[in-house]
Amino acid sequence: MNRTAFGVCRQTITATIAAGTILLAGALPGTAGSGGTSAPGTAGDATVTRVQSAETPQQRGPVTNLPLPRYVSLKGSEGNARRGPSLSHRIDWVFRHAGMPLRVVAEFGHWRRVEDKDGAGGWVHYALLSGVRTAVVTEDMVALRNRPHQDADIAARAESGAIVRLGECNRDWCRVTGGGQRGWVMKSTLWGVDPDEIRD
Repeated sequence: MNRTAFGVCRQTITATIAAGTILLAGALPGTAGSGGTSAPGTAGDATVTRVQSAETPQQRGPVTNLPLPRYVSLKGSEGNARRGPSLSHRIDWVFRHAGMPLRVVAEFGHWRRVEDKDGAGGWVHYALLSGVRTAVVTEDMVALRNRPHQDADIAARAESGAIVRLGECNRDWCRVTGGGQRGWVMKSTLWGVDPDEIRD
């Protein structure tokens, strides 16, 4: 992801979907500035669908009573991740990619502790987060198929690092959208969705 750590800027990840369509990470239609605006203090905290295994008790956030951890996305083109849950704390990271998926791991007041797929992050104000679900492709040239089956026709391919909008998910597959393309990908090739998560 494009993020700045202690003033050092990391390179922007650009992803390509085959069949002549280019997908720029973060350039998802309707992602930046949309969704996730509900009751005060809960921006980016809505739209959670998860199936927990029987032996794993579900932890809930003390502020929102929503599951922890859970996934959200960066609402705008920039989000400061601070060392602690207040404006007085130092900024450790600056996320610079609208729509990038983040995992909420803690809550305090109007602040959410988030991390990206590499585990980097910090405390972000809830207003910078959206409930719109996205995911990052974690393998190169992943096939987007017309149906959730290994033998289905391939509609396009996505490079590692592509940010896609997350649709419905069953046990093994998720439907994703990006760069004008839509298709089913193996859930195991995405970061931003739990292995046991089912989405309608």
